[in-house]
Amino acid sequence: MTNEATSPLGDSTPAMPASVKAPSSVTSKDLLNLAQLRAFRLVADMGSATRAAAALFRAQSAVTRSVQELEAALGEPLFDRGPSGMLPTPVGRAVLHRCERIFAELEELAQWCAARQARRRPAAEGALPAYLLNTRRLQLFAALARHRHMPSAAKTFGISQPAVSTAIRVLESGSGLSLFHRSPRGILLTTEGETFLLHVRRALNELRHVPDDIAALHGKIQGLVTVGALPLGRTLILPRAIARMTSENPGVRVVTDESSYETLVAGLRAGDVDFILGALRDNDAASGLKNERLMSEDMVVLVRHDHPLTRVRELNIMGLRDAQWILPRTNSPARGLFEAQFKRMKVKPPQPTVETADLAVIRGLLLGTDMAAALSAQQLHHEVQSGQLVVLDLQLHNTRRDIGLTLRAAGTPSPAARALIDAIRLSVVDVARTVSIGAS
Repeated sequence: MTNEATSPLGDSTPAMPASVKAPSSVTSKDLLNLAQLRAFRLVADMGSATRAAAALFRAQSAVTRSVQELEAALGEPLFDRGPSGMLPTPVGRAVLHRCERIFAELEELAQWCAARQARRRPAAEGALPAYLLNTRRLQLFAALARHRHMPSAAKTFGISQPAVSTAIRVLESGSGLSLFHRSPRGILLTTEGETFLLHVRRALNELRHVPDDIAALHGKIQGLVTVGALPLGRTLILPRAIARMTSENPGVRVVTDESSYETLVAGLRAGDVDFILGALRDNDAASGLKNERLMSEDMVVLVRHDHPLTRVRELNIMGLRDAQWILPRTNSPARGLFEAQFKRMKVKPPQPTVETADLAVIRGLLLGTDMAAALSAQQLHHEVQSGQLVVLDLQLHNTRRDIGLTLRAAGTPSPAARALIDAIRLSVVDVARTVSIGAS
């Protein structure tokens, strides 16, 4: 971008629906100052504000002031100052640990940007250019990517539209990349802008955890947890875990995201989603994700309690070919397991009457029609326990699915996320016992 008039981010672009999902905390106005954190990190590494100042080519007084302002913002001393130097306090060590994740993302971004420019000398390992050290600038970039609309991004922070445009120009000039372009759909990220955004979102999401890390040191678990809630974990495991965790930690707020698996994984990679609970998929080492298996469960066929099929003796899968089926979406793992029941007998699988993963829709259709659904009994456990729905006396072959957690392999969950994960592990034991008793 060369000037305001020719910028593709002009102010007349119509408002568009958000394409980039990000938690409100990423656009929070009280995130810590990245430049101050960098000074703090260097002082901790070198044990001296004087040596850190020399490495940063800044006055020692400026580095000292940065550390003091950061301590004031956190309300905690970060160093024990003595004749032998400056040693991090326990709080300082906690902040330093989170800083490693924050600056690893930004340093990797700087390396990537340099590599995209053929004429540029690659950035030195660990180098972090100044254009990436402004927290508000990165937040404005994320906000514009989310809103696709200059006035909306400006309104989020209560600033002028030219200020947003200036921030984006600084990022584009510093990175040497074009991050946005105008289209009929609004202001959109370029392909390079999408990669840039991924690293920015990760860094900002790590940054928002710093106050929660400090609170945890004092025995208080607080903050926001965003859970990717897949169908197999929504009915029993997650509600019990949330109830258990929030009763012990009332300062925690939980948000559930019921998007598709692919959307949740994208949010998990960016740090917007803390973890995913539900049916596990296969992950290789290159995925950047890791799975933790918690329990396994088979699929069953569910119908309403007075369904005609409940009166059929010696029921088999071939006898259900002509049933009205409610099935998971095409290409989902559960759909594949269902269709395999027919393929193993060299018979074409039935076409569903309804394709959905929405439990409210499935429940309503089962209770009000002669439709049948193939899914985990745990998903509609309460309706089965109350006698509204019944499990048909029909065995489906090789439909066992692992249920568990999916997390970022390189991430460090926030204290609140760890507390909820611990509660989920305990709730799984209760659920396994409940399901076993119900089956008997």
